[in-house]
Amino acid sequence: MEPHRLLGDFLRARRELISPEEVGLPSGPRRRVPGLRREEVAVLAGISTEYYLRLEQGRDRHPSEQVLDAIASALRLDTESRAHALKLARSNPRRERSMRKSSHRLETVPKGVLALLDTINVPAFVMNRYRDVLAANPLATALEPTLQPGTNRLLTLFTDPEAREYHPDWAANTASVVAQLRADTGADGNDARFQALVGELSLKSERFRQLWARHDIRFAGTPSGVIRNPKVGELTLWREKFLIAGKDDLVVVMYHADPGSRSADALDLLASKRTSTID
Repeated sequence: MEPHRLLGDFLRARRELISPEEVGLPSGPRRRVPGLRREEVAVLAGISTEYYLRLEQGRDRHPSEQVLDAIASALRLDTESRAHALKLARSNPRRERSMRKSSHRLETVPKGVLALLDTINVPAFVMNRYRDVLAANPLATALEPTLQPGTNRLLTLFTDPEAREYHPDWAANTASVVAQLRADTGADGNDARFQALVGELSLKSERFRQLWARHDIRFAGTPSGVIRNPKVGELTLWREKFLIAGKDDLVVVMYHADPGSRSADALDLLASKRTSTID
């Protein structure tokens, strides 16, 4: 993953996902590759084919906002994807590499947050930008035993068969988390840990490789989802994320159910089972 190619790779991936019919062009003879041709995007955007080629190849990384908006319209990008493209075009790989190195430090969860986790009566855990689980309360690990501190949510979701059993909507979940990862990391292609994580996932999971190649963008995940627990069945839960003050890379994730719902009763039952086991 070369930082100077991030914008070009993004444009190429989105171009290959658009059919000629979607933009009012005839499909013509059978195409050797999917999606639009570069010259078709250039015509739709009102720019030269040579200039668009330079953008995809990373030889020009900073188009004007007007040009980028025209390309975004040609590629039918939604609001989130447009914002992502603009962020890539404005990025400075050298500066971001310097900032990442200078700000790198060992991540620790504040003691107050750890104490808070133990008092919360809903499943809750702390993770960083790489989706490493740093802390989890007992109800979180009872709900989903793969939520153990020291594990990585992405590696677990994509490579652990047990995790798939806990997520009936596995296909939708994996698509969502990869799109969020793209949005969260943005133009920071110099992050060695991020590069290593993407490399490991790409080697171990065909599903991840396919999703990563799409360059989908989603700044916020689905607010609710279904988790299947072997003790209490399927639960429909809301998911909330809270940034930890002074720890920009850390978030507290909490699951909760609608009051009075079957899922709320199931959470209470799971909590009581955990308590009775301890007793």
